[in-house]
Amino acid sequence: MKFVRAIWKLLVGIKDALVLLLMLLFFGGLYSALSARPAPVRSGVLDVSLSGSVVEQPARARWSDVASGNRLGEYRLRDLVQALDKARDDGRVKVVALDLSGFTGGGHTAIGDLADAVRSVRAAGKPVIAYGVGYTDSSYELASAASEIWLNPLGAVLLAGPGGSNLYYKGLLDKLGVTANVYRVGTYKSAVEPFIRNDMSPEAKQNYLALDQAELDNWRQAVKQARPKANVDLFLSNTNAAIAAAGGDMAKAALSNGLVDRIGSRREFEQRLAQLGGKDDKDEGGFARIRLSSYIYDSVEQNPKGPIGIVTIAGDIIDGDAGPGTAGGDTIAKEIQQGIRDGIKALVVRVDSPGGSVLASERIRQAELEAKAKGIPVVVSMGSVAASGGYWVSTPADFIYAEPSTITGSIGVFGIIPSFQGTLQKLGVGADGVKTTPLSGEPDLFKGPSPQASQLIQAGVNSMYARFLQVVATARHKTPQQVDQIAQGRVWDGGTAHQLGLVDSFGTINDAVAKAAQLAGLGNERHVRYLEPPVSFRQQLIETLASEGDDNGAMSEDAFASLSQGPQQQLAAMLKQVRSILGGASIQARCLECPAVEPARLGKTDLSLFGMIKDWLL
Repeated sequence: MKFVRAIWKLLVGIKDALVLLLMLLFFGGLYSALSARPAPVRSGVLDVSLSGSVVEQPARARWSDVASGNRLGEYRLRDLVQALDKARDDGRVKVVALDLSGFTGGGHTAIGDLADAVRSVRAAGKPVIAYGVGYTDSSYELASAASEIWLNPLGAVLLAGPGGSNLYYKGLLDKLGVTANVYRVGTYKSAVEPFIRNDMSPEAKQNYLALDQAELDNWRQAVKQARPKANVDLFLSNTNAAIAAAGGDMAKAALSNGLVDRIGSRREFEQRLAQLGGKDDKDEGGFARIRLSSYIYDSVEQNPKGPIGIVTIAGDIIDGDAGPGTAGGDTIAKEIQQGIRDGIKALVVRVDSPGGSVLASERIRQAELEAKAKGIPVVVSMGSVAASGGYWVSTPADFIYAEPSTITGSIGVFGIIPSFQGTLQKLGVGADGVKTTPLSGEPDLFKGPSPQASQLIQAGVNSMYARFLQVVATARHKTPQQVDQIAQGRVWDGGTAHQLGLVDSFGTINDAVAKAAQLAGLGNERHVRYLEPPVSFRQQLIETLASEGDDNGAMSEDAFASLSQGPQQQLAAMLKQVRSILGGASIQARCLECPAVEPARLGKTDLSLFGMIKDWLL
């Protein structure tokens, strides 16, 4: 028995030693991953390979992204713009490679700002070479700013212009027995239409068409200015005719119509980069690569401490706290208040949001008013979208900048409360009870809201709309009646909004910073600080693990792969809107017409929802 006990102790000791060794290796590797610096920047080609979308504020990674390995890439606009601005005068950067094979787009204003940064590199005498397989509207607008546009021999330029279909759920809700009790103000407040119609109202169609036409005009002007010889009108109106004229070869059709400069494989593209920026010693025929993440780490200051605070309101505006990529009312307000305590001299509010909760929007507005009460000037810089609640939070500004392609307005309010009396009837379930007052148990989700409850909710919506009109009227020096004429939930492009007096001038965020410095009497001081919550150790770990291999993500060589993501993202965005509207604040200021400002994707919850609906209908 002594021998057996000795063997057992030996095995337990070996096990404990192995566990200790594995823990040491794990935490040692973890420390190395978190503390490691990216590879040093050497002379060569700045490799701007965008495998994902450009956003104002990337959402933070989750553990599910680490487990699945299919995280959607998101690139912060300011990081890309600042990196290109540094590259313009950086002797180490000989050429910029703009690889758009995995690019999934971004807001029109964001793409325009990034294209301007590309043009500034070219203006400094440095070549920018773009490469792609399937250029769509967003990727082609960005590529048009480059010195050379390369297209894969099996690729194509697929220009569609803005527009498309939305989902309408009235028929489905009828089949499920669900009633959408809608309370709204605004002729054009079409955010509720998917729940009460099976098609688009004439008023919404009119608004959509005007908005999309303005966006198309802005896109066409930007592209034609960048590439005057490109026959984009033919590709927009009759792509098939252009391809047929080229003998059915999509790449040659793009080349013959001046949309691209070279047709070549990825290897030929890399050889061109090596010719311009130097060869890679380890890869014969490869180019000396400066990785984007390394260059941003080396050249872009992430935590500046200037006197001008910049707070970002990106994504849906919701009640409470939220991480980056979603505008939690309490989170944004705390960031502004912390900036006030830290002694900022001016505040720039960057808005890229279609709105959301009225209460959260007002929470943010009050924080901005606190800054003004302390003598701190507030300047708003509108991104791609600043509508509905996104416009509400813009009203305290001393000055509002937008861009012609900005989507704004949508001054209107609505509320939706679902009830399930029809569902219970289909199931053979009754609902009954007693009331001590007319509002007992209201809103009744089983029998439907009573007339008294509906009257009360509609009065609340009317009151919120009147409040919205008054807030805008006070800020823009108009009467509520004047605002009502351009409100009613209607959405405007930036150019029209400027004519209507909803914004003060056209300009970028740099113009907003300069204006804030002027109003604060800071002279030529342009240094900023970003009012953002700190990143915890846990979040750093998740980001590190989720971003492994981001710079070397697989690039599709299929011209139509870029189109295949569209339907899935559109469906995911629609389902996200449904969840936000039905599960969010009771009274909302939200813009349905506005494009999504952050990518959406189908999750397990959505797939389960599809399965549940299918089982119910069958």
